Amino acid sequence: MATTYEVVLYGASGYTGKLTAWKLAERGIPFIAAGRNKARLEEEMAKVPELKGHDYRCVGVAHEKGALIELFSGKKAVINIVGPFMQLGRPVVEACLQAGTHYFDTTGETDWMAFLKREFGRAFAGKELVLCPGNSYMWAEGNLAMEIALETPGIDTLDATYLADSEVSVASTMSFLRMCVRPQYFIRNRELVQWPWATPYQVHVPGEHALLNALPWSGGGEPVWYEGDGRVRNCQVLVSFRNQERFNAVVGLLRKFDAECRQLDPARQEEVTNEWGKGITQVEPAREVPEVNRCTLCCHCRIGRRSCRDEGEAR
Repeated sequence: MATTYEVVLYGASGYTGKLTAWKLAERGIPFIAAGRNKARLEEEMAKVPELKGHDYRCVGVAHEKGALIELFSGKKAVINIVGPFMQLGRPVVEACLQAGTHYFDTTGETDWMAFLKREFGRAFAGKELVLCPGNSYMWAEGNLAMEIALETPGIDTLDATYLADSEVSVASTMSFLRMCVRPQYFIRNRELVQWPWATPYQVHVPGEHALLNALPWSGGGEPVWYEGDGRVRNCQVLVSFRNQERFNAVVGLLRKFDAECRQLDPARQEEVTNEWGKGITQVEPAREVPEVNRCTLCCHCRIGRRSCRDEGEAR
């Protein structure tokens, strides 16, 4: 009897797509690996050792709403990994809504998250469908820590720092450059406040003796989620890299953009960040090694004049 596939992994051939395929296989979840080029999908899926003997199927599909509706119809969930999301994501979301399919993605782009919340939130809720962008390390890890903090009655202030120690894919590089030059927000007294452009901040991460430079990194997904949440009065997020040389190079690019590109129209700005991103990362990185690529998330939370701290290390 043929498998009835309930999950579509859209954009499966890329770096994050292959990691997601691995984890679906680990959980015994059959899936369709979808993308524009079926031959490339088959080639890339063959590189994932965990897929040997697993039930999946590769499907080529045009990146347009009608073709995606046809593919998604009758499925339970779509995991979208095609970015930059603000440039490429809308047809996927519209297709999920029309097909009646839950939507998840791995974005770090907070303007995309805010756009989905504003433009599609009520429509998905009306159909009792999940609309869940940012369902990956950024920004799910901070959200988990903050929810733990909020289990303590009265806590209303959340301050998180991510310390990342990993390589970045080509698409992710384009995504983080475009999102770091867009308006970035934190929550102060229940209002969204914009961070200054291209401004690093020094942070102390538990377990590290040295002070590290950090950036809002699009402001973090957590302020998007907690905007309007009655439990939260203040929420801010910063991100740092263990590789500070690389991180400071990103700061330099953001300052260059602010000096030379801020006056350009939005479409040209997107072109610039795409060009820069392709220049920074030109090949797909190897899989991370858990014993080497260790990431830390720290969340400080306050209630009145009291404070507590949640710490976690991702491996």
